[in-house]
Amino acid sequence: MITYALGGSSTEIFDPAVGAGAFFRAAKTVISIQQREIKLLGMELDPESRQQALDTGLSVGDLREVEFRDFLLNPPTRVFDAIVANPPYIRHHRLSQETKSYLKHFGTKLIGKSLDGRAGYHVYFFLRALQVLSKQGRLAFIMPADVCEGVFANTLWRWVLDNYRLDAVITFAPEATPFPGVDTNAIVFMLRNDKPRTTFTWAKCLSPNDAKLSAWVDSNFQNSGIGIHANSRTIKEALETGLSRPPSNGVPHGAVLGDFAFAVRGIATGANEFFFLTQARARELCIPTEWLISAVGRTRDVPGEWITPDTIGDLKASGRPTLLLSLDGTPQATLPEPLRQYVKHGEELGLDKRSLISSRNPWYKMEVRTTPPFLFAYLGRRNARFIRNLAGVVPLTGFLCLYPRRTELDFIEKLWNVLRDPETISNLALVGKSYGAGAIKVEPRALERLPLPESVLRRWGLDWNPTPEQLNLIGA
Repeated sequence: MITYALGGSSTEIFDPAVGAGAFFRAAKTVISIQQREIKLLGMELDPESRQQALDTGLSVGDLREVEFRDFLLNPPTRVFDAIVANPPYIRHHRLSQETKSYLKHFGTKLIGKSLDGRAGYHVYFFLRALQVLSKQGRLAFIMPADVCEGVFANTLWRWVLDNYRLDAVITFAPEATPFPGVDTNAIVFMLRNDKPRTTFTWAKCLSPNDAKLSAWVDSNFQNSGIGIHANSRTIKEALETGLSRPPSNGVPHGAVLGDFAFAVRGIATGANEFFFLTQARARELCIPTEWLISAVGRTRDVPGEWITPDTIGDLKASGRPTLLLSLDGTPQATLPEPLRQYVKHGEELGLDKRSLISSRNPWYKMEVRTTPPFLFAYLGRRNARFIRNLAGVVPLTGFLCLYPRRTELDFIEKLWNVLRDPETISNLALVGKSYGAGAIKVEPRALERLPLPESVLRRWGLDWNPTPEQLNLIGA
């Protein structure tokens, strides 16, 4: 990243989040090799990090130009020729309402429209850095893949790439991650404050060899060699596919999962410890069986591709909860006595004041889901996968419910074979949000956009009735 940022004529480099000074140390190494001098500039919010920087090899002189103030909320009054950073990763739900309001106003003023409220602090940190990048200046940022995959990503990157030149995007195979053991899929972005181009270099590092990576960057992204897979992509294709994802190679997709099924998130109880019960606890509370439905909560409770009555039996035997207390709008006063007492206990615990639960009327009324033929485990240490529901359970929020658009058994079985086909599973990376160690998360609407290869549909005999426009896409 330092090699790229100093690739121009800059005599200084600015890090808006100095921390323990990793980029300053890298800059000293690079300028020593290049036999040049530069000035180290930076900002940092935490004064205690200064001692960490000194302890890891930087001198007092190296840190002389570091200002201790908030780069985003109290930005510098000048621009910089070279900026490099690992911005603070703070997700939206950890931000105060005051900060969120400030960020929304800042983003709207800068790009002309507001970003979705789920954009994290690091997204706005990136925008602030672009704002203080001088003409012809270079910027290298390392950020999580969510900046390319969140609901705000399209708005963000269309503005960025309409106003700045993207030189390169560097992604990493799980075994080459720059942050081992951290549940984040890191990506390096290299941009210039220059006239945008229609193409850029997209690379994937396959092995953790920083020397090869630095040499490749220094060659202006020409000599990738072993361990780095690089190719040229168009901005248009990358925006459609996603900057964090491999290129689609111009292969059009015809059918998508939404043509055959629709997805709904699992039931959000708001208090699993109260509503999701073991068989023993339900007996202890004397809860009538008509108010209990069979449910599954954790993805690790379903180890394979099938959930059967035996699966539920094993969970019961191990003491795992398998029963969801599914109350309707029946007034508390007319509920059976055991339920009245349990609801009263919930109120004593303050459950009725919780944000999600308090929006219900009455508070104990549970969401309802028709039993789905398929579940989808959309996030976890295991690979995301489809699950055939042969146990008649409803899932909690660890799963998505997937409902076929037709109810004939033959159609459902053919769709099941398509869903579990390796080619279909591999396409999940095209629609999911990526995290560390190859984990992905696929939200309901994104799952419905999952491309189903035409060859897979033919293989399993699943009929697709495309529109004329879709027929044109697949060359039919």
